[in-house]
Amino acid sequence: MSACVPTRAADPNRTERTHPPHSPPPTGPRRFRIAGADVSASIAVFLIALPLSLGIALATGAPLQAGLVAAAVGGLVAGRLGGSPLQVSGPAAGLTVVTADLIQRYGWRTTCAITVLAGLAQLGLGCLRVARGALAVSPAIVHGMLAGIGVTIAVAQLHIVLGGTPQSSVPDNLRALPAQLAHMRPAAVSVSVLTLALLLLWPRLPGRAGRLLRTVPAALVAVAGATAAAALAGLRLPKVDLPSWSNHALAGLPDGPVLGLVAAVLTTTLVCSVQSLLGAVAVDKLVAGRPGLSARVGRSRLDRELLGQGAANIVSGSLGGLPIAGVAVRSSANVHAGAVSRNSTMLHGVLVVIAALLMVPILELIPLASLAALVMAVGIQMVSLNHIRTVTRHREVWVYAVTTLGVVSLGVLEGVALGIAMAVGVALHRLTRTRITHEEREGVHHVHVRGQLTFLAVPRLSRVLHRVPHGVDAVVELDGSFMDHAAFETLQDWQKTHTAQGGTVEITGRHSGTRISEPQTFTSCRCRPWTPWLNHQCDRPQSASPSGENPDGADRSEPDPTGTGGAGGHELARGISAFQRNTAPLVRTELARLAREGQRPSQLFLTCADSRLVTSMITSSGPGDLFVVRNVGNLVPRPGEESGDDSVSAAIEYAVDVLQVRSITVCGHSGCGAMQALLDSEPGGARTPLKRWLRHGLPSLERMADDRLLWGRLAGRSPEDAVEQLCLTNVVQQLEHLRAHDSVARAIEKGALELHGMYFHVGEAQAYLLTETDTGGVFDRVRESDLTA
Repeated sequence: MSACVPTRAADPNRTERTHPPHSPPPTGPRRFRIAGADVSASIAVFLIALPLSLGIALATGAPLQAGLVAAAVGGLVAGRLGGSPLQVSGPAAGLTVVTADLIQRYGWRTTCAITVLAGLAQLGLGCLRVARGALAVSPAIVHGMLAGIGVTIAVAQLHIVLGGTPQSSVPDNLRALPAQLAHMRPAAVSVSVLTLALLLLWPRLPGRAGRLLRTVPAALVAVAGATAAAALAGLRLPKVDLPSWSNHALAGLPDGPVLGLVAAVLTTTLVCSVQSLLGAVAVDKLVAGRPGLSARVGRSRLDRELLGQGAANIVSGSLGGLPIAGVAVRSSANVHAGAVSRNSTMLHGVLVVIAALLMVPILELIPLASLAALVMAVGIQMVSLNHIRTVTRHREVWVYAVTTLGVVSLGVLEGVALGIAMAVGVALHRLTRTRITHEEREGVHHVHVRGQLTFLAVPRLSRVLHRVPHGVDAVVELDGSFMDHAAFETLQDWQKTHTAQGGTVEITGRHSGTRISEPQTFTSCRCRPWTPWLNHQCDRPQSASPSGENPDGADRSEPDPTGTGGAGGHELARGISAFQRNTAPLVRTELARLAREGQRPSQLFLTCADSRLVTSMITSSGPGDLFVVRNVGNLVPRPGEESGDDSVSAAIEYAVDVLQVRSITVCGHSGCGAMQALLDSEPGGARTPLKRWLRHGLPSLERMADDRLLWGRLAGRSPEDAVEQLCLTNVVQQLEHLRAHDSVARAIEKGALELHGMYFHVGEAQAYLLTETDTGGVFDRVRESDLTA
């Protein structure tokens, strides 16, 4: 990790030093500039978009120019107005089936009008800010919809690949396939096979020359190679026919039954919106994988993206173009090609316009069989084996399968509706599928509940609970994440009755190890297991027996100042007892494995000795995950200092050289007493052990006082006070001390070790990680959404 410089906060008591400017500030308007990376990325995207746009228009049965119009409008309008700067929009394969059905039912001009109305609907949804709600659709339904569309595309284009004409539906295409195979045209098949071979083999070219050639998109190479081969061989094949732009058909007034048109608009809106929003989320993940780009580009604004897509569909439909959505292939190519702003997307749209106006003679040389093979390959890729494995792992394969079959056999809207119904059915089945068993082990009766515990399972639960004899020890294990009020009341009533009859009851969560109900001795206590140690506010009875003594034999009426037999000693014993009873059975297997294999931590975590910092809690780590070093002020003494402290250096050397950890984290925290002591320290005075230790923090004080260095910021805000500023500065300074250790320096040079800075705000229960920006060190919040990439 490279050094980060903190950002200097504004100090009202500091005299500002001003310097005369070397030259007068510019007075004219700023010139528009396009980064070189955007230019190269736009060319790469254009070379992919051109053949795909023509192929998708061919697959839908629309005028081929409609694909070029949609590609240009998607780049210029959606690229300029959309909320995802690096997402490329245009005619998408996921819209092929929908558009082809609309053209067949209502004709081309009415289809354009439906596209305009769908764009208006997207504008309305964007104004209502419902974009996040569209992401609530189950991924199994979305992937199933895309797979069904992919199958429909592939089966239809197979007829063109064989030299024939596709039918209107998948069943009709499958029934006509044997006759088509019997009468296939060798010329069309040969061009299609050559296209597919180039499309498959081009990305796999080996060697240095292969790496250079692979910079040219495979789709362009496949279509260009097949076109050149057909021209050289003199093959007579149907080719691209681009009529004059003067005869280009624009949108007309909708003509058809009202309910059918409404359903068509809703279907187009749904498919366009969901595909675009999911594409924007996928682009965010790609951007997060490029260091430094996420801070420059920013996360997608989904509501704005919906507005941009709606505006693009209005313009595209009005100009006689296909419906528009975010396209995954072009978007990923845009990111991987190095695009840094929305200028790349817009420039690709300009290039499409130029090609549509100036390259018509070249485009009309392309055989339709080559475009059909290209689109068929795209359709096959939409049936992703990775998606199938994912939905299978999450036990949603039935939702995926029903959605896919519904789209293939009935249509997109009908298939999605079937998928939603199946998803609801699966959810209800999981909610109601609860297994309740009862067994006796070593005199203890165990009732095990697997699944969600709702009112539907209350009769079975009550029946099993009443099998437990009176006056025995019982354990109820809840292996589920949900329990409604009816089930809770049933458990509580039975627990009280069973306890009153002389038995004992322990209700736990099997996997989490958390106690669902506290022991009956403290029925009013609803605190978590760690709260009894300090600042415990629950009111506890002073005595649990007439004699004033508790059943465990400890008198709680007065605290024991020695801490050996009174409150402190009792809390220690009670905590150990709770561990042995609840936690030890859950971790015994893992600890036994660690005892056999030894520790293999991946991180050295160096933090303060402050009692409020629970490292395992704030890092969600378990036994064997962290090698923890704690000291007052999370300090790292520089190596070789006179009278230095070797314990920290020894821990660092052991962690790096012996344990071979992959990262070291220095974690400071808010309200650090050591930093306050540093600020309050005065020269001279008695050299106590604490003062001798805190001298290792003096470089942090000097760093904070240095006018040449910028002060750190916390998630965009300035530190609250000098103590917080010193806490942040100290983290940065101790990272520099770490780099001075030989073992750390060697590991960093080999690329085997990373250094991280962390700050934990105790009052907010919020962790911040140190990042590097143009303005210096910034501690940013850690959010789960930032880690999904």
